[in-house]
Amino acid sequence: MSILIHKDTAVIIQGITGREAVNLTREGLDYGTRIVGGVTPGRAGRDVYGVPVHDCVRDITATQRVDGSIVTVPPRFTRDAVFEAIEAGVKLVVVVTERIPRGEVAQMVELARLRGARIIGPNCLGILSPEEAKMGGLGGPAVNVRRAFKKGPIGVMSRSGGMTTEIANTLSAAGLGQSTAVSIGGDAIIGSTYAELMPLFEADPETRAIVIYSEPGGRMEAELGTIVEGKADTTADKIARMTAAGISVAERIEDIPALVKERLRGH
Repeated sequence: MSILIHKDTAVIIQGITGREAVNLTREGLDYGTRIVGGVTPGRAGRDVYGVPVHDCVRDITATQRVDGSIVTVPPRFTRDAVFEAIEAGVKLVVVVTERIPRGEVAQMVELARLRGARIIGPNCLGILSPEEAKMGGLGGPAVNVRRAFKKGPIGVMSRSGGMTTEIANTLSAAGLGQSTAVSIGGDAIIGSTYAELMPLFEADPETRAIVIYSEPGGRMEAELGTIVEGKADTTADKIARMTAAGISVAERIEDIPALVKERLRGH
């Protein structure tokens, strides 16, 4: 199975006529993602690779189900776009845009919490469930995605979109496919942390292991281990706490497949 998105997920793209969004539309359609509409105010009636463009999100949600939105609009408009999607009932919002003021990101995250929605990002490459769908630019063009990502039982998460793809590619080369890969975003405030996404993977009966790419700084990885007082932002501390919590730690990406296989044999 997969988490967050699958082949029947109905997706829209806000800011669809922008250059980056046009590329995301083409990549998503080529991979089989069900993109049902796009939004650019004042551009209603046009289309992008056959995807109809509307003036607002409610013009789409009024006539059909929309499960998720990819938001790729300039930073000064991002908060309004996310608010619009959430208030229109969209429950999954992938925010690709970077350089959004922290205060506005905090407001977006709080509104999502109040409305029972989930934000991935901002400043992320999104979500990809192999052979199902993708929301965002993870993996790039469909031909590259199909080479790097294979369907299987391993969940992947990273703050870096590039490292998410690199880990998936390394796993695939070792015969370890992925259930879903999530680029959670590199900003200080994001919509969904590792600890918040972990229960989704744990609840998926077909996900048997999870691989996370950790980076120096911050407490996010430490939240996966035991929660105790003290510093949690040094590399040594993170490794010690994750090891104590029973998490296998690899220092090199090429070591990950062997660690995963060892853990799978132990269960």
